[in-house]
Amino acid sequence: MIKKESNNVARLRRHARVRSKISGTKEVPRLNVFRSNNNIFVQIIDDENGNTLVSSSSVELKLKNGGNVEGAKLVGKDIAEKAKKAKIKTVVFDRGGYLYHGRVEALAEAARENGLEF
Repeated sequence: MIKKESNNVARLRRHARVRSKISGTKEVPRLNVFRSNNNIFVQIIDDENGNTLVSSSSVELKLKNGGNVEGAKLVGKDIAEKAKKAKIKTVVFDRGGYLYHGRVEALAEAARENGLEF
């Protein structure tokens, strides 16, 4: 019998493959996305120094339902506003091994609309 690997193990392999090619610097940090069933989390990271510069999440915003597209849009807007305050204009987008679809796409589009470039 063939054992199917779990979706999360496959996601982690995809994420490792993407991370081998991209990394954030102080000038152009990495925008990382983590998505759970109920919430969505995003960080802007300087990989050279290992620092999280800015972060936001649906938990931090106290959204009733952070596991949907509307919640992702609000988190994307919030991270773009926080990045402006931290004087961050451009980032490298790291989708975390998730497909660029649904909540991840909504977060990215909302961040772009509010002034973040990637």
